[in-house]
Amino acid sequence: MFEIRIHGRGGQGVVSAAEMLSVAAFFEDRHAQAFPSFGSERMGAPVMAFCRIADRTIRLREPVVSPDALIIQDPTLLHQVPLFSGLGKEGFILVNSKRSFAELGLAEFVADFRPDHCLTVPASELALEYAGRPLPNAALLGGFCAATGLLKLESVLRAIEEKFPGPVGERNAKAAQAAYDFVRVQKEVPLVSAN
Repeated sequence: MFEIRIHGRGGQGVVSAAEMLSVAAFFEDRHAQAFPSFGSERMGAPVMAFCRIADRTIRLREPVVSPDALIIQDPTLLHQVPLFSGLGKEGFILVNSKRSFAELGLAEFVADFRPDHCLTVPASELALEYAGRPLPNAALLGGFCAATGLLKLESVLRAIEEKFPGPVGERNAKAAQAAYDFVRVQKEVPLVSAN
């Protein structure tokens, strides 16, 4: 089973991102579940959503405490919320940012992780360019596909277009494709040490 925790703020599509990942897994005849964790938070408040993907029935129902991957939609949360709790050194970290991990103040933290598992993606910028709004969720799903190889990009694009039918879905799918391409190139370039 592969467990994903998505962090962001209310209004950024955190819950929709988890749902679209689970739908993409269903398209590949896999088992999945997605659910949020929030109370009475308002727009802009920190929000988490969870997704599990497996090849057999998932019986767990509790929040993801030991994720295999983190998707961080809002980099302002990096030093405010314990985002990295439970993440093992083989885990994946995908951050919505144009900045490097060193520029984000995380170079020392990610030094023990595999370099190809720690990636930043300018998802808000890609979403603005392709979809007309800086909502990073769909773009980050494309980046997630390229980073992990867990799901096929075609499945994620189909889930995006099903969630947002018509031109909105098409534009968000283009943002996801652009993020996928961005991460594939980034994974080929080794991270430069901050020393």
